[in-house]
Amino acid sequence: MTDLPPPEDVDPARPDARRLRDEPDWYYLLREFEALYRYGSAGGSDLIRSHRSKVRNALSAVFTTNPAIIAKEPKSKPVTLHLSRALDLGERGAMQGMARALREVRQRLTWEYGYDRMPKGLARKYAYCEVLGRQGPVQSEQLILGFVLFAPNTIYPQHSHSGIEESYISVAGSWSENHAAVYAPGSLILNKPGDEHRITTGDQGPCLLAFAWAGPQERLAAPVMKLSATRKARASSGV
Repeated sequence: MTDLPPPEDVDPARPDARRLRDEPDWYYLLREFEALYRYGSAGGSDLIRSHRSKVRNALSAVFTTNPAIIAKEPKSKPVTLHLSRALDLGERGAMQGMARALREVRQRLTWEYGYDRMPKGLARKYAYCEVLGRQGPVQSEQLILGFVLFAPNTIYPQHSHSGIEESYISVAGSWSENHAAVYAPGSLILNKPGDEHRITTGDQGPCLLAFAWAGPQERLAAPVMKLSATRKARASSGV
């Protein structure tokens, strides 16, 4: 860990503030995101092609402005006991560059739930960390980048995000969305604002996803997630 001042003592406007290019581990991690959204296939989808362009443009602005790094208190959750295995799996496959870059900062990640009250049974199976955004160590108001970690055999309940366009790229493990397909490392899925989705992970190992959220600044500043009604979620899953 680097000797950075605590978050409350950091003023991004100070000329001596630590910045992205002063922190190679964060810089190279963001370069891995940039590579994914620049060279990954859109699969012929105009919507995905447009989303990739939005993420690339926002990241380009980040690299140009060289934003401040705000040291965050590292925090773990029960599910982060699965992180080592997820990184091991990621380093064996198509996402090895991202997995290795994430390993370099793993002791500096702030894992969160994102809820005032966690849905029953999910507290030990899920957490996310932001690496770019208002809540991340790398500051941005134009884009949110981060990771979601799931334990094996997890069902993340049906939900939607208002005003936010979100994509997820598999780093390790297998998962399905709305029980419609199985996604392996390197796969990207896109959810437009308001799209409802439910995530189910495989039972043989953890699942690690990289994510990008794009949208208006006011939405990114206070993202709202809406859990679907139980009846609606059951109807969607055919239960």
